[in-house]
Amino acid sequence: MNQCTGLLFLPPPAYVTRLATPDRPMEAGHVLCELGEGHDDDHAGVLWDDDANDGAVWARWDGYRRCLVGLPWCTATDVEGDACGLFAGHPSGHSWEVVDPTQEAILAHLVQEHPHLHRDQNGPDSP
Repeated sequence: MNQCTGLLFLPPPAYVTRLATPDRPMEAGHVLCELGEGHDDDHAGVLWDDDANDGAVWARWDGYRRCLVGLPWCTATDVEGDACGLFAGHPSGHSWEVVDPTQEAILAHLVQEHPHLHRDQNGPDSP
């Protein structure tokens, strides 16, 4: 499933912008939704890990509101034992099921332009 295209413009809070200096202005950033397209809940993008609480701080938003919330990690793992990179109870598929179409297009282009760098590790061209 493709990644959701939800986008949040996130300006720095006023108390942070007061710390800015002329040579280091604070700039707004953006957060991309990391969930699969067509999810039924708020958009969500991780901001930073919260190792002390075994989770992360996520930006959550819809068309009317936005908030920052600490959420535990999803405990699901794929067949190779890699953990889901989303929060517990997330809507849509797990992170390994969500495909960023832009990243996939870039990878396809790189494979076409530089096939010798992207050999199938299990194929006959494997080193």
